[in-house]
Amino acid sequence: MNAFEKIQGDLLNHPKKWLVTGCAGFIGSNLLECLLKLNQTVVGLDNLSTGHQHNMDEVRDLVSDVQWRRFTFIHGDICDRNACKEAATHVEHVLHQAALGSVPRSISDPIATNDSNVSGFLNILVASRDAGVNSFVFAASSSTYGDHPGLPKVEQIIGRPMSPYAVSKYVNELYADVFTRCYGLKTTGLRYFNVFGKRQDPDGAYAAVIPKWINAMLQNKSVIVNGDGSTSRDFCYVANAVEANLLATFNQNGQASEIYNVAVSDATTLNQLFDYLKSILKANGIAFNQNPVYAAFRDGDIRHSQADVAKAVRELGYSSAHRIYDGLEATIPWYLARSGRKILASEMEDYFLSAE
Repeated sequence: MNAFEKIQGDLLNHPKKWLVTGCAGFIGSNLLECLLKLNQTVVGLDNLSTGHQHNMDEVRDLVSDVQWRRFTFIHGDICDRNACKEAATHVEHVLHQAALGSVPRSISDPIATNDSNVSGFLNILVASRDAGVNSFVFAASSSTYGDHPGLPKVEQIIGRPMSPYAVSKYVNELYADVFTRCYGLKTTGLRYFNVFGKRQDPDGAYAAVIPKWINAMLQNKSVIVNGDGSTSRDFCYVANAVEANLLATFNQNGQASEIYNVAVSDATTLNQLFDYLKSILKANGIAFNQNPVYAAFRDGDIRHSQADVAKAVRELGYSSAHRIYDGLEATIPWYLARSGRKILASEMEDYFLSAE
């Protein structure tokens, strides 16, 4: 039995009360699903600006009626101090996922990014302190590594931020550390590296690359590659992020305030990603025969990113079990179902298994 399996068993026997901010978003809704399936009591806070009601509706359909009744949704904004105070009341553990993501969006509107990611973060941090929660785990970001050229990325070495988004996520880490030292609040930041999976929104100007490309391929539209395709990322399947959040919540190792990389320690180029998606879609009976269209590099983007996950493995018992190709194979059936494509019985079985 690994560390994650042990925690799941302990939670089934001893349920807790959780707050998940951004519960209607991509990662937040996956955390919500996992916790409800473990019979936990969950409060969710989301303003539905980038999250979606249909994400929560899907979770409702994947859990039992009894489990769903353990969920309380607050339609509110982390920029609202009263909403944060209400959400954190009587909560034992906080998983803070709410944020305004996207490097390009932050360059276009740095004030909105700061309002949500810095002021909003401080609001939920204060509410958690005042409520006396046992742990505060938050979504940090690999963007914090900035222009430091070293690979793989190790937690203690960062460069200069390359976007307002990166600044905001670094400020989160600083605030969390200060709250640990000043108030004794146990905080853990998880630096996510390009998380992907079911319920990641493929629409909009700031959609992440994997859902955006899958969506384009399913519609037989051109796939736009920013740069020459040699840009590389450490793509991380969402099940790894869910595992890391629960492991971090009950971490007894290290100091009271910690930062961990959440990835798989791989480097996949955009050209490789394109080939993977084509291959998996072909295996699902969908042929995409267009070549990628190469465009200019995006402002604020780093060229290469790869994580060292040794600290998370050593201190959390993190397994990073789901590699990119396996994760894509589990993810694509969800997008096929979303698009109304016919899915083979074996593929639908894989989808439901991945939803467990």
